Amino acid sequence: MDKTYEVRDPIHGFISFNSWERDIINHPVFQRLRRIKQLSWTDMVYPGAMHTRFEHSLGVMHVATKMFDNIVERYKDVLEKQLGFDEVGLKRDRILIRIACLLHDIGHSPFSHAGEELMQNKPGSSPYKHEDYSIAAIKYLLNDVIENNRKNDNYGIKAENVADFIEGNPKLGRQLLWRNLLSGQIDADRADYLLRDSYHAGVSYGNYDINRLLVTIGIGIDEADGGGIIVIDKGGMHVAEGLIIARYMMFSQVYFHRTRRIYDYHIGKVMNELLKESQNGDDKFPPPTSKDNIENYLQWTDWRVLGEIEKRQGGDHAKIISERKHFRCVHETSESPTDEEVSKIDSICNTLGEMVQYVDNSCKTTMYKWGDEIQIQHEDNNKCNVQPLSTESLVVKNLKPTGQIRIYVSLENREEAKRIIAKV
Repeated sequence: MDKTYEVRDPIHGFISFNSWERDIINHPVFQRLRRIKQLSWTDMVYPGAMHTRFEHSLGVMHVATKMFDNIVERYKDVLEKQLGFDEVGLKRDRILIRIACLLHDIGHSPFSHAGEELMQNKPGSSPYKHEDYSIAAIKYLLNDVIENNRKNDNYGIKAENVADFIEGNPKLGRQLLWRNLLSGQIDADRADYLLRDSYHAGVSYGNYDINRLLVTIGIGIDEADGGGIIVIDKGGMHVAEGLIIARYMMFSQVYFHRTRRIYDYHIGKVMNELLKESQNGDDKFPPPTSKDNIENYLQWTDWRVLGEIEKRQGGDHAKIISERKHFRCVHETSESPTDEEVSKIDSICNTLGEMVQYVDNSCKTTMYKWGDEIQIQHEDNNKCNVQPLSTESLVVKNLKPTGQIRIYVSLENREEAKRIIAKV
């Protein structure tokens, strides 16, 4: 019998894994996540926010497994009789989900999302994201530990299958149903990070009823194509609202905090300098297009960057971070600025001129995506009826995108800038 291992987690109690998963966790690519902080420089505002992508990844695997197990237990007839799943396939899907959730964040740059500004563009397309680096690391570096384990003899899971799951590749077929447990409006990723980030920051904004969520998540049938979709039972509608509200509160109070945001800017500038020094003038991370590139990229961690800052490398912004003399916010709009507020920002920037060091724009962040809605399932006369959450919830219906804009100046110019702004 395969041995089961456990680690104690402050959010979920004990998280269990088997010897195959333990080998993956022990791999250097996964262990690197111990050296990537979950929330970048948020500890400059909330000193307890020192947790890492390592523990978050374990938590996502744990929550997704709970979601999957509850769905299979409650909807086994639907899965087998209407959607064509069988017991053997479901066992394989469970393993695939766990491994994919475990590895979904291995491609994060130093200081998490702060480093994504330093990723190159895809050929003729948008910039690479950390998911692209996760997929490359799985394909180039983790194929052996994923594929060549004795526990995999009966399942034949390939590294490419895991990469396809994270990417959402259509060739997964009906397994795409389960990808919503990792990447969706109410997935295991945000279900974990809201609780975990809230706990470590020492705030209550990210709390919601995860136990209620786990027992009301289920399967519905898409009337358009007869396929399966992840739904929330009618009785769980308010926990879905609660999760969305928790996300809004965490964004407004923690993730978009004015000081936290400017440290992302400073560390981005530091990494620009460090990359330029180490790559003969190239100030971007290498693209995830080869084994050599991904190995080079994964050598960059928070520890490496902090070591360079300690050695007085990284330019002026490294000194600013070391001395905690970050740029100061001297004016900001409301969370959803009016045209008048945006115009005022332009006027202030023109008046301040070279005093302006940085203008931060949260770019119309939406807490809820209307194009990919959470589906609420009703049972009417033993027939399931699925409706989008926005048609059921006044809270969601009235949510507005946030797009706060802030103006920053150097610490030395803060008081002068405020005096000038008062006259505008």
